[in-house]
Amino acid sequence: MTTAHETMVRGMLRSYPADLGHVDQEALAHCIEECVACAQSCTACADACLSEVRVADLGKCVRTDLDCADICGTTGRVLSRHTGYDANVTRAQLTACAAACKACGDECAKHAPMHEHCRICADACRRCEEACQELLAVLG
Repeated sequence: MTTAHETMVRGMLRSYPADLGHVDQEALAHCIEECVACAQSCTACADACLSEVRVADLGKCVRTDLDCADICGTTGRVLSRHTGYDANVTRAQLTACAAACKACGDECAKHAPMHEHCRICADACRRCEEACQELLAVLG
């Protein structure tokens, strides 16, 4: 099922007036979508952690959530810009995003048995990490 957001991302890529070159537009669109979804999930998870009774036990989770949300949001924006494209910057950003998603996914997975929001967030992080790795592989 295609969501309105998925349609918007692909529509924006299709509407770009210049040639995007040989970039795999499907992998690019998928990665942008996963970055946006992960940023939202991590932000919501951090907020939910702060509402938990034993919030002191979730300090590292909140930190990794917020770091991951910022990095994913930035990555989605970097991937959405094509004018003056710099492959080295894009690769570095994707590598950082995959690392942040792995760290956050690992931390949230520790809390997933007790907190559903952490389970959901860990899943989003895993999907985003995978999408970043897939895009890195096709960027060369």
